[in-house]
Amino acid sequence: MGVLMVIVGVFVMVLCMSTAVLRWNEMRYRKKGLAPGTMGWPVFGETTEFLKQGPNFMKNQRARYGSFFKSHILGCPTVVSMDPELNRYILMNEAKGLVPGYPQSMLDILGKCNIAAVHGSTHKQMRGALLALISPTMIRQQLLPKIDEFMRAFLSNWDNQVINIQDKTKEMAFLSSLKQIASAESSSVAQQFMPEFFKLVLGTLSLPIDLPASSMFMLQARQNILKILGQLIEKRRDSEESHKDMLGYLMRNDESNRYKLSDDEIIDQIITILYSGYETVSTTSMMAVKYLHDHPTVLEELRKEHMGIRERKRADEPIEWNDLKSMRFTRAVIFETSRLATIVNGVLRKTTQEMELNGYVIPKGWRIYVYTREINYDPFLYPDPLAFNPWRWMDKGLESQNYFLIFGGGTRQCPGKELGIAEISTFLHYFVTRYRWEEVGGEKLMKFPRVEAPNGLHIRVSSY
Repeated sequence: MGVLMVIVGVFVMVLCMSTAVLRWNEMRYRKKGLAPGTMGWPVFGETTEFLKQGPNFMKNQRARYGSFFKSHILGCPTVVSMDPELNRYILMNEAKGLVPGYPQSMLDILGKCNIAAVHGSTHKQMRGALLALISPTMIRQQLLPKIDEFMRAFLSNWDNQVINIQDKTKEMAFLSSLKQIASAESSSVAQQFMPEFFKLVLGTLSLPIDLPASSMFMLQARQNILKILGQLIEKRRDSEESHKDMLGYLMRNDESNRYKLSDDEIIDQIITILYSGYETVSTTSMMAVKYLHDHPTVLEELRKEHMGIRERKRADEPIEWNDLKSMRFTRAVIFETSRLATIVNGVLRKTTQEMELNGYVIPKGWRIYVYTREINYDPFLYPDPLAFNPWRWMDKGLESQNYFLIFGGGTRQCPGKELGIAEISTFLHYFVTRYRWEEVGGEKLMKFPRVEAPNGLHIRVSSY
């Protein structure tokens, strides 16, 4: 009986102390004018609840406090915005003190010249250099032929195989980008480069929280990548050969290159190109294969579009710009896949000064989590939102709506949007015109904090 009383006493004491600590932490953030919400534990905040409950955490907090509330979920005090109009305002007003809010550890890994790390005139310079590499003219003349050549070879010899489409699309996204960046050397450096790149991606795509141990792991991968790219640049400079690829353009010193960059800036741009498109291209491609498998009517319509293109061509004739522009239903499938799977949950901003937003005070240095996930499932914006219905996107007006934030918004809208669509479209073209497939294994998919198949997504492929 005495032991039981001691256990009960300890339990009551721990409960009282926990309540006191929680209350003390809430008092710390009871500044007049702050948005409603809870802050959880000191240091850790509500991150555990956020990870455990996923989107339900956001829904529950919105039910209690509305679409604009405070929390402590991403390593520091954070205001979460789930209002479509307010989200658009935040994304469109970087000049008013709403700069990118990613943790310093993540920016260190991606590089100080990474487009997510800079703002103001530097961002304008780096974005200009990036857009020059992936403009419609560059896609049409330089990049699409490389993409087509790569996809044609990559998707050969899949007949009568069981493959993990998750691994295949990851490999595809990386190697396709590498070929566009350094076409001549892509094959020779891929084996050394790819594992280091995957290490870099592994930590930064989980959640944007400063974790020293994982940061050290990724920083080592970055150092290895810097060495590989530095040697590649040095070798090209010594050879004095001209190359018609992204790296060749970045290294040009003539008047045709308006954005002359240092070697460090060139390397950070290459990492930006590889990193920014990798997750979206690979995951969207995997999920498109999944959704097409589950929706035969959609697959039939998509295959009809691509068979029509093939019928107009010789067997060895590549996909060209006009073919790409004619893939209207393919574009709709890509948008619907991105919406329903929600590849990106939201974006982060940080305040550079205390400001008022939505009637509430946001202190300097707080993050704003522009949480766009729930917009994708709003029945007023997307009728029957849980249905996979690419036909909804055949009305081009839907793509131009203010709440369309699948690719970000404002000056930070994904600059590689059209390039990514070109890669996924070309992948789907050769996949659906060559093969049919069925799932094996029945693996489960995770949708949060990122879309992935923990045990892979295996399919049995056969000739069409």
